[in-house]
Amino acid sequence: MVTCSVNEQLRITEIFYSLQGETSRVGLPTVFVRLTGCPLRCSYCDTAYAFSGGHNMTIAEILTAVAGHRTHYVTVTGGEPLAQKNSLSLLSALCDAGYEVSLETSGALDVSSVDMRVMKVLDIKTPASGEVTKNLWSNLTALHTHDEIKFVLCDESDYMWAKQVLREHNLAGKYTVLFSPAQDQLSPTVLADWILRDHLTVRLQVQLHKLLWGGQQGK
Repeated sequence: MVTCSVNEQLRITEIFYSLQGETSRVGLPTVFVRLTGCPLRCSYCDTAYAFSGGHNMTIAEILTAVAGHRTHYVTVTGGEPLAQKNSLSLLSALCDAGYEVSLETSGALDVSSVDMRVMKVLDIKTPASGEVTKNLWSNLTALHTHDEIKFVLCDESDYMWAKQVLREHNLAGKYTVLFSPAQDQLSPTVLADWILRDHLTVRLQVQLHKLLWGGQQGK
């Protein structure tokens, strides 16, 4: 477990309260802490505004902001949260404060030091993302049964590639696996048909927050 000081700082793009739009916790009222910065440039990225800017906050200030929303669930996201070394301290501090915490990470950076109490949502990058070479495959050995794996799929080639990864690493037998269609690139209905046709033990994920609020920032 990471030892931290509440005076440690992170660069924050936004902290907001919304419904969880993804993962097995979809629909739950959640506070999102969006960190600034990301070393990847995925073709379908919908949070490019978090690549730069933001403002510095101490962990104590972040905890105060989160507490103001009176919810049990917190998601630390980005950008890529693990690109800031103090994100590990933030995750542990949130767990210590009694929240159920999830981390949305690209899978390109080492997750082995993330607090075990955190639910890691590891995004495995597909060929059409443009960042498939950035996948850090050793991360798969650092996951726990409560962690989840996400594939954002742009086309049928991505789908076939993801199926192969599932088989090679027996992912569906170990973790909750999420298949998510890239918005405006792959029809959710088509993806659903493929999953049913191939009898995959994966969860189709359609981004609830986009159905409710479109691409509105802070939702």
